[in-house]
Amino acid sequence: MTAIATLQQSFTLPCGVTIPNRIVKSAMSENNADEGGRPSERIIKLYETWGKGETGILISGNVMVDSHALGEEGNVIVEDERYLAELSRWAEAAQAHGSHLWMQINHPGRQAPSFNKEVVSPSDVELPMPGLKGMFRKPRPLSEAEIWELIEAFGRTALLAKKAGWKGVQIHGAHGYLVSQFLSPRTNLRTDQWGGSIENRARFALEIYRNMRAKVGAGFPIGIKINSADFQRGAFTEEESLQVIRMLADEGMDMIEVSGGTYERAAMMGRSQKRSTQEREAYFAEFIVKARAVTNAPLLLTGGFRTVEVMAKAIENKELDFIGIARPFAIYPYLTKEILAGKITETRSGNVNTGIKAIDRIGFMDIAWHTENMRRMGLGKKPKPNLSPLRVFMKFAWENRKNMG
Repeated sequence: MTAIATLQQSFTLPCGVTIPNRIVKSAMSENNADEGGRPSERIIKLYETWGKGETGILISGNVMVDSHALGEEGNVIVEDERYLAELSRWAEAAQAHGSHLWMQINHPGRQAPSFNKEVVSPSDVELPMPGLKGMFRKPRPLSEAEIWELIEAFGRTALLAKKAGWKGVQIHGAHGYLVSQFLSPRTNLRTDQWGGSIENRARFALEIYRNMRAKVGAGFPIGIKINSADFQRGAFTEEESLQVIRMLADEGMDMIEVSGGTYERAAMMGRSQKRSTQEREAYFAEFIVKARAVTNAPLLLTGGFRTVEVMAKAIENKELDFIGIARPFAIYPYLTKEILAGKITETRSGNVNTGIKAIDRIGFMDIAWHTENMRRMGLGKKPKPNLSPLRVFMKFAWENRKNMG
């Protein structure tokens, strides 16, 4: 079987839904909603463009479950039915050419910038970001009642996605956001049923899944994005991640996406890793083999894939089931269609280095650069692979000036 034929294969998830091919556009934050978190015409246009590329699954950027807890001021918010019409149009536009649109559902926890009036987390462990002084404040620990309210909020948002015609949802349990904060002993210092052992720290993620499943039913796909590790001393480890993956698989999770890192250690961007890891394809390739050894649940790996041959080989070797690609989609709008037509055999993400080490070693620069190109596509413009990283950072700094000290 050729590499293209391998990637063209369909795949049926445990819930019974069949995905048309093995390529997934993994989540990238669009940060481009209208006031109040309303899905904008720009976001709908962006996904209409991506939908023409016939990718198996298009996963949205993080959609927030609480209007009082945003990761970025331009996040889409889905906490009730007020934007159901816009969400339906978004789904219709993205899925017109056969792609499945999944909503990534998230809460930032302590990674909520200081424009939020209150910041919450499992414990009162502040996010240390010396290069962005004043942007994050010390969080308040969640109460037991608030934890259950958030579990209900995640489930409610999943049900709204289904009502709006989306074909799946993904829990964001990676990259240092709230679910990830519960998993990590570095940020979860609780001594109740939500902290301590890995079983307790995983309880929040498991209860979110159970709540979602009860609301959306057995035939609707639910996935999760989880770190292979946090890449920090005293934080979430590979061994713990494998344990949680087993727990999630036993619950019936339809897809487990593996990534890694946090705002402090941006491993998902290829940063904070050994040069040998950065230079090879698939940053977390070694871990995905370990994950496959402990579960038969569908696995999606994101981070570092560049060549079609390596993508196909990973599937042929049964190391994983889906190839996750994110940043290249901000440069190649119709990436999947061009890969499957043999027009593209290798992808690249943009050059996002400003030359200022304090800026370049954190994950914000990557996010801001690719977000700017997504904004261009949302306006009907072509992406610019040679977009100036320094100019993008200056724009980011200006837009976030009130949150910085």
